[in-house]
Amino acid sequence: MPIRAAVPEDWPLIWPFWHRIVAAAETYTWDPDTDEPAARALWTGPGKRVYVAEDPTGTVTGSACLTANYGGPAAHVANAGFMVDPAHTGRGVGRALAEHVLTEAVRHGYRAMVFNAVVETNPAVRLWTSLGFTVLATIPEAFEHPRHGLVGLHVMHRSLV
Repeated sequence: MPIRAAVPEDWPLIWPFWHRIVAAAETYTWDPDTDEPAARALWTGPGKRVYVAEDPTGTVTGSACLTANYGGPAAHVANAGFMVDPAHTGRGVGRALAEHVLTEAVRHGYRAMVFNAVVETNPAVRLWTSLGFTVLATIPEAFEHPRHGLVGLHVMHRSLV
């Protein structure tokens, strides 16, 4: 599956599924009413390395962004976000993006990766644990899920060294 660094012209291809995923309010803590300019700043703003996955026809099927989780003396800890177009789930796009971003994080000198707020009902929790992430803590009832009610948010970590 081709994965490459995103270019500005990719944003109009990312935005429709970014919006659909965030508006569903099931997996991200961002405001479901986030507008397009704010979404673009969140996903592609300064300090973000953005990647896209494509199918064999060149259709963008998912995107990921990599950035430092902290600054200063802790800037060696990465954070990342992943979104797969719902029309392309179950085809390995998320795993391919995750493996690519983990490799890129090491290449850019990160020593660990932290996810600050993984909704505990998110199916991606299985992916992260299969890739070596551990749940360090769960903040109980921190996320109001539209179907499951109040659920926890995991803080997940993986060493990259």
